[in-house]
Amino acid sequence: MRDLLPATVAVAVASPDDWAGELLAAEQACLGDRAVQTRRRDFTAGRVCARRAMAGLGLPPAAVPAAADRAPVWPAGIVGTITHTTGYCAAAAARSTDVRSVGMDAEQHREVNEGVRRLVLLPEEEEICARLPGGISWPVVLFSAKETVYKVWYPVVGSWLDFHDARLELDPDAGTFTARIAPARLDAAAVADPPATVTGRFVVADGLVRTAAVLPLR
Repeated sequence: MRDLLPATVAVAVASPDDWAGELLAAEQACLGDRAVQTRRRDFTAGRVCARRAMAGLGLPPAAVPAAADRAPVWPAGIVGTITHTTGYCAAAAARSTDVRSVGMDAEQHREVNEGVRRLVLLPEEEEICARLPGGISWPVVLFSAKETVYKVWYPVVGSWLDFHDARLELDPDAGTFTARIAPARLDAAAVADPPATVTGRFVVADGLVRTAAVLPLR
């Protein structure tokens, strides 16, 4: 993820040991005793990476518990994001005086069925995918980019964003995407200046699709 984000954002990618790392008390309390092993490993790697990313900003270790909706709760003055998929986990953190919000996502690079395509893609995005070069599962790129857009949007606006609420355009040569938020979502936002567009970067390599974006300060 380091290659997709600006220098003001600190990034940490999990090493093999991080999946069985140590949690702080406030983080452990979020899991309880009934968390399945997969959830426990993903959560642990994410929090270990989150603390390492914050250390990259020169900050001391601090807990990153989960809210009721499972979103990470970052320390005051910090914005961040966590992603995990099979065999991969990463976290990013930045000071809120440098960026307004940050999001990233990682997905397995694979083909997806028609049902998933209908869930994720707008008709015009289906047309875009049909015109793009072969060899890449573009619906997964769009899915991942929309996950990243949601992670940028939610901490700022505090409301849900459906897949069809963001219309994406891709530049495959530059490895960039631009998301335009549906006017209805902007009109319904509880903040005065919700982000109307989110721009980010993507890469497809080593069996993964990775996407990331930052929302600049106002």
